[in-house]
Amino acid sequence: MELNTLTIKQAGQMLAKKEISSVDLTKACLARIKEVDGKIKACLTVCENEALTQAKTADARRSKGEQGELLGIPMLVKDVIMTKEVRTTAASRILDNYTAPYDATVVRRLKAAGAVLLGKTNTDEFAHGSSTENSAYWTSRNPWDLTRVPGGSSGGSAAGVAADMSIFALGTDTGGSTRYPAAFCGIVGLKQTYGRSSRFGLMAMTSSTDVPGIFGKTVADVALVLNKMAGVDKNDATTVNDLVPDYGKELSKSLKGLTIGLPAEYFIKGIHQGVIKAINQAMETFKNLGVKFKPVSLPLTKYALPVYYIICPAEISSNLARFDGIGYGFSEQNGVKNLYETYAKSRGKGFGLEAKRRIMLGTYALSAGYYDAYYLKAQKVRSKLRQEMYQALEEVDCLLTPTAPHPAFKIGQQVDDPLKMYLEDIFMVAPSLAGLPGLSVPCGFAVPDDGETPLPVGLQLIGKRLDETTILRVGHQYEQATEWHKQKAKI
Repeated sequence: MELNTLTIKQAGQMLAKKEISSVDLTKACLARIKEVDGKIKACLTVCENEALTQAKTADARRSKGEQGELLGIPMLVKDVIMTKEVRTTAASRILDNYTAPYDATVVRRLKAAGAVLLGKTNTDEFAHGSSTENSAYWTSRNPWDLTRVPGGSSGGSAAGVAADMSIFALGTDTGGSTRYPAAFCGIVGLKQTYGRSSRFGLMAMTSSTDVPGIFGKTVADVALVLNKMAGVDKNDATTVNDLVPDYGKELSKSLKGLTIGLPAEYFIKGIHQGVIKAINQAMETFKNLGVKFKPVSLPLTKYALPVYYIICPAEISSNLARFDGIGYGFSEQNGVKNLYETYAKSRGKGFGLEAKRRIMLGTYALSAGYYDAYYLKAQKVRSKLRQEMYQALEEVDCLLTPTAPHPAFKIGQQVDDPLKMYLEDIFMVAPSLAGLPGLSVPCGFAVPDDGETPLPVGLQLIGKRLDETTILRVGHQYEQATEWHKQKAKI
């Protein structure tokens, strides 16, 4: 077995038995990156020397008797998450040569657990997008079909795990940016409850919905990573002080007696027939596992997308105001005559088209005379939407929906149609607005209308607030009853 194809659990067992070393494992992942990343373009920065040093440290810790599920396990990290003394660009020219002075809390906690940082992954600029085509550097590619997108905005991390360049990876999820690429790339992706893990050190996009995301080859792996990441952080006032459970403890518990809700609004006309077929087959598997299904209605779902695309750009326009060509990052000085020109030229050259589009939309929504009509009203509808989802989840243990309405689309197919791109988030923004956890799990394959190669399909499980335990258990039991997560892209 090639070491880079191992899961966290498999690698951890071999490390504990001293059958392999962390250096062996890290070298295998670095070799895989060199082998395939020229085609996939998942990484923006590879930290080869640093990774090998961290791996040697992990091996030394084990030699002294220390044990740990992530001790010596390689990871990739999305480039909107701060990593100390490592280039952190947010895939934007405005931060082209920026080196982070500290680790994000989630990175610090994983490093403390012994995880090894292999490098930083490509993303839509400042996480603005659903395809990784908005990166200032290059478009990442889907390992299942190099002519197609891996999803976004955490497309580099998803593609990296799907191509076995890393054992696991971190992303972020604001309105689907972990779940969506997980579905397109045929891996597991978790969006946590808002506040479950710290956002300190994540470059803020939409502060009221941003959360760290986790990509893994199995649900059990994702649960292991969440165990190390979750918890209150004094540097992030939005983190919750609730007890962090052992997320792996109930994974093997039977699903008999569980009731899963099926929201009518998520099974709509226009979903690809291959996706519908895969979801229906998954539902039959769940029934065989003892699950009962119950129809539920979420009529306010139709407002989720417009609400999100008012709140999201509004918060972006505020958060990106810090990149002014003065404090840090790119600064245009050629031909600059005054302070205004420094701002205008630095931001004009430093930001890409999608970042500018969202800044302008958000600034308009927050401007005098429009704040009440747009942003304030959107927040009121958001509260109603949250209330509706909470009420629906009182009747069931979790919800099941497709993650995406279709398989991965071709690179360049939608990049010139921003509205069509925004519609890609249709099944994922409502849980984000409500602050609820969501898990995408591979559930089959579908042949796209414009292709011949079968591509991965994902199902989404939406849980109650702070109840990652249930959706991880449901996802794990489904995984044990199927083989979809074991399928590998051939590159």
